[in-house]
Amino acid sequence: MPRSKNAVASRARRKNILKQAKGYYGKRKNVYTVAKNIVEKGMTYSYVGRKLKKREYRQLWIARINAAVRAEGMTYSQFINKLSTKGIDLNRKVLADLAMNEPASFKALVDSVK
Repeated sequence: MPRSKNAVASRARRKNILKQAKGYYGKRKNVYTVAKNIVEKGMTYSYVGRKLKKREYRQLWIARINAAVRAEGMTYSQFINKLSTKGIDLNRKVLADLAMNEPASFKALVDSVK
């Protein structure tokens, strides 16, 4: 009995990898053995990137809040502490958005906390 190679599944697998490698530079986009490694590495980076994105956004929000609060004569840590003691539950994303886009309402919030 002859050996069954199942070319349909093999070709589909290769096509899928090459489709994911579309837009890459040089052999990375059209040589299967190279594309396979690069796509695998790209998938790893995308997984890690989703975790890093959360970290980086939180860092950005804190920096924005800190800058806005220091203009009002307070530090970030004092501001967050006073917010929690007053029982105001606003997350850092909302606070940073207020500080950037609505400085008047953010100033009113800082004054209410002082």
